[in-house]
Order: sequence, then C-alpha cells, then structure tokens
Amino acid sequence: MSEEEQVYPPASKRHASERKRLAREPAEAFKAFSRSVFAEGALPAKTKQLIAVAVAHVTQCPYCIKAHTDGAMQHNATAEEIMEAIWVAAEMRAGAAYAHSILALETISKSQDAANKNQGV
Repeated sequence: MSEEEQVYPPASKRHASERKRLAREPAEAFKAFSRSVFAEGALPAKTKQLIAVAVAHVTQCPYCIKAHTDGAMQHNATAEEIMEAIWVAAEMRAGAAYAHSILALETISKSQDAANKNQGV
C-alpha cells in the first residue's frame, strides 16, 4: 500500500513545521505542556509513558500509540510492561461498557413498569 493510500500517513517534520507555521503560539504551548506533563515528577517518566500507551489505545490514536510505546521503551519499559498497560486499558474500556449497562437496565425496567401499568398488572 502506498503512502497516498494509507488512512494514517506517517508523521513527518513537514507536518510539524506546517502545524507550527499555521498556529505558532498554540503549537509551542502544546509542546511545552507535553514536556511538562511527561517530565519526571511525583510519577516517574516511565510510568507516565506507560499510562500514555494505555490511554492511546483507548483513544485509538495510532500516532500516540507509536510515540508513547517508543517513549516507554526509551525509559526502559519492557515489552511485558507495555502489553500489561494495554491490557489494563482494554479492561477499563470493557469495564466502562459493563458499568454503563445500568443505564440500559434502568430504561428496560421503566419501560416494563410502564407497560405493566398500561396492562393493569
């Protein structure tokens, strides 16, 4: 598949330059924000990168998945740690769907209650 046919073209310096050219201040502010967020702090940089890998999988951003997987590896995360972070993300995503089933159950219950009242039950 050629680059033109890809849904997600590879990020490039040209793209970064164009973003900065079109909106310099926000681009610079975002870059500074990102550096600040991923700097060593109360959480080690490696942990922050593993969190980012997990979140990137939930948000389904292929650029973020690649960048933060690479970032985690640069901070000595193992393949096992990265995959475990991805599994945590998968469980959280599935858990959210399961937890939100309460909304459907409540709606079903109200609908059934209304139907029973209409039938005189």
